Amino acid sequence: MHESCGIFGVFAPGLDTARLVFFALFALQHRGQECAGIAVSDANDIHVRADPGLVAQVFTEGDLAALKGSSAVGHTCYSTCNSRRPATPQPVVERNGIWSAAVAHNGNITNASALRAEMESTGQQFRSDSDAEIIAKLIVTSHGATWKDKVSHALRRLQGAYSIVVLTPEMLIAARDPMGVRPLSLGSLDGGLVVASETCAFDHIGATYLRDVRPGETLFLTTEMSSLQLSRNGRRAFCVFEHIYFARPDSTIEGRLVYEARLAMGAKLAEEHPVDADLVVGVPDSATAAAIGYARASGIPYREGLLKNRYVGRTFIAPDQRLRDLGVQLKFNPLASLIKGKRLVVVDDSIVRGTTTPRVVNLLKQAGASEVHLRICAPPLKHPCALGVDMASEWELIAARMSVPEILEHLGADSLGYSSLSGLVEAVGVPRDVLCLACCDGNYPLPVQIGLSQLAVASDPS
Repeated sequence: MHESCGIFGVFAPGLDTARLVFFALFALQHRGQECAGIAVSDANDIHVRADPGLVAQVFTEGDLAALKGSSAVGHTCYSTCNSRRPATPQPVVERNGIWSAAVAHNGNITNASALRAEMESTGQQFRSDSDAEIIAKLIVTSHGATWKDKVSHALRRLQGAYSIVVLTPEMLIAARDPMGVRPLSLGSLDGGLVVASETCAFDHIGATYLRDVRPGETLFLTTEMSSLQLSRNGRRAFCVFEHIYFARPDSTIEGRLVYEARLAMGAKLAEEHPVDADLVVGVPDSATAAAIGYARASGIPYREGLLKNRYVGRTFIAPDQRLRDLGVQLKFNPLASLIKGKRLVVVDDSIVRGTTTPRVVNLLKQAGASEVHLRICAPPLKHPCALGVDMASEWELIAARMSVPEILEHLGADSLGYSSLSGLVEAVGVPRDVLCLACCDGNYPLPVQIGLSQLAVASDPS
């Protein structure tokens, strides 16, 4: 499962803004590992460096030395939702007469096709299929005599999920969609201001977290800060998978430390699905805290029974077929001497397609585990995502095709327990009417149409 991207922005005259973005993107690398980019503004023009690769692969010391400016934005990403093409490096720079802006985006614009067709009909030409390019063109070509006018006009036309940062020669702009699907936080740094997808980025550069950007809020950051608030006609829809999987455990999301939420998820699983076992093991890294929570609540000792190679999947060198057939062995390695003959509770964040989990079960049993009892933080995922998570189409989701007993048989485990929806909400500690749980309950925050092999969002192109 991939979440689209991580974004960061800074307005801090006198500081080395490109270097600040570089280190902030390191903290956000987990949110996207296909491309990375930085754009800076020197009050006259915008300069950008963006390419495929990890943050450490894309930028050199010379790149950072050349990127000078009082404000900057950065981006790290996966491919856009449901795309099989390589990701488009961001930030995307667009110019229209005297107006120029760099945009970095996280989310999924559900009326992007309609907006693109409209702009193409007026002669606009596109270099990619990214939402960021559509947003950037929409902003610089929108009516208005100021950036506030142009950005507010453009945002009113966007539908779907977005957290964006916009860099202009004069200011930094940050915006979050009215549903608040994706996280975006505001911080301060040595008299300047910073925004980031997650607060862990602030910690890496010594910034102080101030607050979350409110759903529907647009911030205009210069030496002073001003904001505009879009009307919120619909419901809140914060993606619950930020707490389950995407966000780093040291980030504060919607007022809750992610680590604490995951501990609570594990404790709730122990309450809902107890089992006699010898050890609790988490599938690293996102389920580690939940496994500790399960162990504490159940009294069963926690152990690191699986070790993860964090660099698998972060290379452009594809394995040959023999290595590809090894599958999960490239990513996980069991501590055989620790788990041999043991009854294991194995805690994981979710089961999506059901392809990796049976390999994990088999790996543990081959290493000598006598029993493997799976406990899953997310309820069964029966519905695809409409708002930017590259999860799966409906026919690929194993829980949409099989009952829990059938899934258990497919996985080859000794028992299987999913978190209940109410248990998950209680663990997250955020009111249910604030969360998007559509992948679990099908209650989408937008009108959607489910096709056989994909999900299309029904949107008004106006």
